Amino acid sequence: MRLNVRLNIIFTCALLCLSASSWAQHEVRSAKALIRRVVPEYADRFVVELLPSSSGDAFEIESRDGLIILRGSNGVSIASALYYYIKEYGHGQITWNGININLPDPLPQVPAKVRRSSPYAYRYYLNYCTFNYSMSWWDWPRWEKEIDWMALHGINMPLAITGQEYVWQQVYRDIGFSDEELRGFFSGPAYFAWFWMGNLDAWGGPLPQKWVESHKVLQQKIVNRLRELGMKPVLPAFTGHVPPSFAKRFPSAKLKKTNWGNGFADTYILDPEDSLFAVIARKFLEKQNQVYGTDHLYSADTFNENEPPSDEPAYLSLLGKRVYEGMKAADPQATWVMQGWLFYSDRKFWHAPQIKALLGAVPDDRMIILDLAAEIEPVWKRTEAFYGKPWIWNMLHNFGGNISLFGRIDGVASGASLALKDTTSGKMKGIGLTMEGIEQNPVLYELMTDHTWRNEPIDLDAWLPAYIQNRYGSQDSHALQAWHVLRQTVYNGKDIRDGAESIIVARPTLEAERRWAKTRLNYAPADLLPAWDELLLASPTCKKFDGYRYDLVDVTRQVLANYALVLHARAVKAFNEKDLAAFSTHSSQFLSLMSDLDKLLASRKDFLLGPWIVQARSCGKTPEEQNLYERNARNLITLWGGEDNRLHEYACRQWSGLISDFYKPRWEQFFQVLQYSLKNKTGPNLDSFEADIRKWEWRWVNARKDFPTQSSGDPVKIAQQLHDRYRTVIESSYN
Repeated sequence: MRLNVRLNIIFTCALLCLSASSWAQHEVRSAKALIRRVVPEYADRFVVELLPSSSGDAFEIESRDGLIILRGSNGVSIASALYYYIKEYGHGQITWNGININLPDPLPQVPAKVRRSSPYAYRYYLNYCTFNYSMSWWDWPRWEKEIDWMALHGINMPLAITGQEYVWQQVYRDIGFSDEELRGFFSGPAYFAWFWMGNLDAWGGPLPQKWVESHKVLQQKIVNRLRELGMKPVLPAFTGHVPPSFAKRFPSAKLKKTNWGNGFADTYILDPEDSLFAVIARKFLEKQNQVYGTDHLYSADTFNENEPPSDEPAYLSLLGKRVYEGMKAADPQATWVMQGWLFYSDRKFWHAPQIKALLGAVPDDRMIILDLAAEIEPVWKRTEAFYGKPWIWNMLHNFGGNISLFGRIDGVASGASLALKDTTSGKMKGIGLTMEGIEQNPVLYELMTDHTWRNEPIDLDAWLPAYIQNRYGSQDSHALQAWHVLRQTVYNGKDIRDGAESIIVARPTLEAERRWAKTRLNYAPADLLPAWDELLLASPTCKKFDGYRYDLVDVTRQVLANYALVLHARAVKAFNEKDLAAFSTHSSQFLSLMSDLDKLLASRKDFLLGPWIVQARSCGKTPEEQNLYERNARNLITLWGGEDNRLHEYACRQWSGLISDFYKPRWEQFFQVLQYSLKNKTGPNLDSFEADIRKWEWRWVNARKDFPTQSSGDPVKIAQQLHDRYRTVIESSYN
């Protein structure tokens, strides 16, 4: 008997070792495949080796016989080693908005072995909102590029919530719901983030079945690739959000009616005390894990931007306990990953007793809190480091996918490492990126991910010149001076939450801003002008580089967008003074500026409306589906919801096509109303205009039109032309 037991133990250990060895070789193959995708012409010059698992999360780089050896403890570490080599020895860069990979031949050799290890067990990535403000229409090739970007930048804990609607459909079908009963539940694809978080139902739908099936397959590809590279995806869990038809099918169920506001209908949350809560929570994870597998990390956000029905600690403790138990019933190894946004966004409700009650119901080693906007307001400092729970320091930075130049660059350079060393920071276990939208302000994301392999604050005086070298191909003195100005202006991140928007994207008004088109800058706009000057002076040296061309357009865009507020103020002043001639002049200048801005943005694909619309339509298989997806795409970036939705302009974009086809015609109609008023010496009926423009906007949302998908014009030449036209008049206007 004892011999058999020993043999069984030996056999089991051998299988485990074989499995571990097999998986290790799988990660090596995956890392090699990534190298072939990133630097295909140099792939045979790199040798990939695994470091022993006992070495922690680390990588090594060295030269051997003319080859470059990349060693890492997993696929992410090996990819990070590759990117470290590209930056430090090849002076290259890989960002969403500009790529520079021009490795010399032969490859630069590494003088002495380099070794880096990470002080952060977790490097988190994504926010529920990112999946819509940026990723709504992504196909597998785009996801493949993003996953490579994650690995190169050291991400090992990404949120992975694509295809969740398939799981929900299967769960509710299993408990008796018909597809017709679920039609009032699933939102359109551009609104999944808020559907998943329990803020809205059905808006933007009905959801075609072909979407449900195709995105199940897409999610399987996503999570498989993440795991191949050694990442552990965070999958969703049940928080109580149920279909509106739930009450009819289960009339005795304890439901809490909530309303997110913003013009959307009520949603329904199943009370955690109801016995059905545990049943559905278990079924959801069982079905999800069957379809997508699991790494035992589950995202669940209770009452996101909705207050719970009671602030009694006992109720909140029960709520936390039930959510966790729902995970544990299906997966005994479950760890709850919570976005700490509710503690930031609703501090009137979430005081110490309430936070302690919710968090205290879950074992410390089975919960991880995301301090979602730590660079804006570190919640860990007022919660005793989340009362003993492991937590992650995150940079949120972007709201709505807006593209304004903005950031807290000095705080990002030091915040995470200072927290790591703070004796009061408790169980800080990682860093992360939790922006609402990506593909903007690449400097902030390169900076934040550079913390992965270091534990000291980043010295920007040394880091920025290296960043410029990698992005522009040289440390041109004018480029260096431009970035000195950018650091002191747009990236000084003083006392506003996020980057100011331009008046051009606001629903037309005589006021200087609207609710979601706030125009107050964190710097004097005149102070930004030297950055524009210096970037253009750097063009002889830098103009061939993709990152430079993007940055030049972006800075030019910001300067002109700021100046629009001056022209708006002049037009409003002329109107108030009943000066028709001056009003005509200034309103015409405002509209001309918008045309110039549209032409500038058309020179970079990053700033085109066309790809957003084409990608949306490409997800549809029938004309009806294509029109539905286009309507979703148009709606999210303009009105957000219906005609009377107060979130209009929250996700505004300064894009070519959107300016010429939506923002400019809107302002033209507004100026026509004001001009008519001046000519006829009658007061303008602005209430009537507001009602009419809402109907016009809704017609635009529901329209069908193609927009250019390829850039046009030379961005450097166009920027120079605009500089010649506007530079002096802009400076004089501020003086």
